[in-house]
Formats: sequence, structure tokens, C-alpha cells
Amino acid sequence: MLEHGGRLLRAAQRYGIAPADWLDLSTGINPESWPLPSIPARAWHRLPEDDDGLHAAARDYYGAPDLLAVAGSQAAIQALPGLRAPSRVGVLAPGYAEHAHAWRQAGHAVELRASSDLLAQAERYDVVVLIHPNNPGGERYEHAVLLDLHARLAARGGWLLIDEAFMDATPDASLCAETARPGLIVLRSVGKFFGLAGARAGFVCAEPVLLGTLRERLGPWTLSGPTRHAVRLALADRDWQARTRTRLRAQGERLAALLGAHGRTPTAGCAFFQWHRCDDAPALHKALARRGILTRLFDAPASVRFGLPGDDAAYARLDAALAEIGSERSPA
Repeated sequence: MLEHGGRLLRAAQRYGIAPADWLDLSTGINPESWPLPSIPARAWHRLPEDDDGLHAAARDYYGAPDLLAVAGSQAAIQALPGLRAPSRVGVLAPGYAEHAHAWRQAGHAVELRASSDLLAQAERYDVVVLIHPNNPGGERYEHAVLLDLHARLAARGGWLLIDEAFMDATPDASLCAETARPGLIVLRSVGKFFGLAGARAGFVCAEPVLLGTLRERLGPWTLSGPTRHAVRLALADRDWQARTRTRLRAQGERLAALLGAHGRTPTAGCAFFQWHRCDDAPALHKALARRGILTRLFDAPASVRFGLPGDDAAYARLDAALAEIGSERSPA
């Protein structure tokens, strides 16, 4: 199993700090989740049904011609490599490590490359995997650039797979509307923007033929009844979505400014997190953890990702911790 953020219970045990006393900044999940409604008893009692309105709500929200509900985008990340014969796959790096892991596990030849290499050398690959905006590197792409890359791959029967897990704060940059094109696949996650990671819900936007094949691979009932009920309502709540986009963008800027004030200017980031590359990343991660603040540590390159603190008290706590750590690093 690969390492991920959110391992709060493990950190609590390691550092001897009760889970309730932590400030968890280790994920890119919105700290203010969509307010859950009461779940009707029938959602628990009956098997999930596809004609409950979720598909229509998702198509409307994402602007996709067609899509498939899956148990988080992770389910699609693991299943999609099994739908191709052995292929040459170029995966954005640094990025979400599960992509490369899944393609390797399925027997494909995987190369980790910077986005500039993937865009310039598409002819080397049968599949190119991008993350937009990237986690943690923050890379963003123009529509025309992505559609040109897709055309070059599709002309040879290839795929362009784009993970848009962090796209919801900037929906105009999404390529979901273009996914009727063969070989263009976009993954979307409900967990990040709506703060519903525990629901394990996501969507694959692609042409109907590929979606049908993926549906057969995953089998029935990919989402539970309670999850389908909650997600359908969340996707339709446009007022909450508009307010949240504004708030997340402002919070991302606030976090970047706070880090910069302590000499930790972000290398990259987006509305959901800020990423700081530094040689002392392991020491910074541990120093924060000793103060009950959990961040996401990356080994290659050495870096720390900070999720959004969420409220004024959390920002003040991070501010004080960074000031204290900075004073310890300064010469006497």
C-alpha cells in the first residue's frame, strides 16, 4: 500500500497526542464539508438503483455528455489499466502516486515524466496520465494544449487520462465537456470539494463504449444507497457550491501568505493545498507533528504539503507553530 495523507490515528499513536488534539493538514480535503441531510431509511434498506437521479445530477454538475459513478476516483484509477493491452504509459511526476502504481501493477511499461516532457513527446506513449491541477505540483493546462495532446494520442488508439480531483474550485478549466471524444477520460472526485471523502464517491467521464466496459469490470452497486442520496443532493446545491468556491480560493491565498511570512513560500498550490519544497522537509514535518499538526511529507522531491487550516483558530495555531520552529532554526 502506498502512503497517503489522513493517517491521523497512526500519527496520534506515534507522537502520543490524542486524535482530537490534532490539526490535520495532511489531505487536500475541504475542511468545511457540505452539510449532510438526514438519510431516509429506504436508502439503507434497499439495494441502490441507477435511476434515482444521481446520473442526471452529475451530468449537469460536471457538464459531461456521459459518465459513470464509481467508489471514489481511486476505483477507476485501479480498474482502467485493466482495460488495455500492455501499453507504454507516461505519468506526470511528481503527482498522485497511485496512477503509476496501478498501471505498473497491471503490467504496463510506466515512465514518470515532467509535464513538459509528456506534452512534447506524446509519440513515445500509448497513454498519458495528467493531474489537473496537479497534486502536489500545481501544474495547470490550457484547453487547446490538452485537446492537441489528446488528438495526437487518439490518432494511434491511445488515451489521455486526466485526474481532475482538485478541479471543482475552478470548473471552467475542466475538460469534462469534451469527453465524448474517444480516448479522452476525465476522473472527478466528490471527496475533495464537498468534503465527503468518507462517502467514497467519484465519477468517470468518457465515451459510452469505454464507460460500458468499465461498468462491466466494476460490477453493480459501485455506490451505496446512502452515498447516492447524499451526493445527488450535494451536486444540485448550487448556492453552496458558489460560496464554497469563493471561500476556498481565498483560503488557498491566505495559507500561501502565511507560509511565505515564515520563509516557507509555496513552490506551488491550488485552492485546496499549498506545496513547499525544501531540503529540511522531514525535519519540518516532524517538528509540526510534535506540536500536533499533521502535514503530508513527500520524499521525492523532499517537500511538505499543507492542507487548509479551516478557521481562524487553526490558522493561528499553524502560525504560532511555524514561528516557534523558525526561532529554533535561527542562530542564537
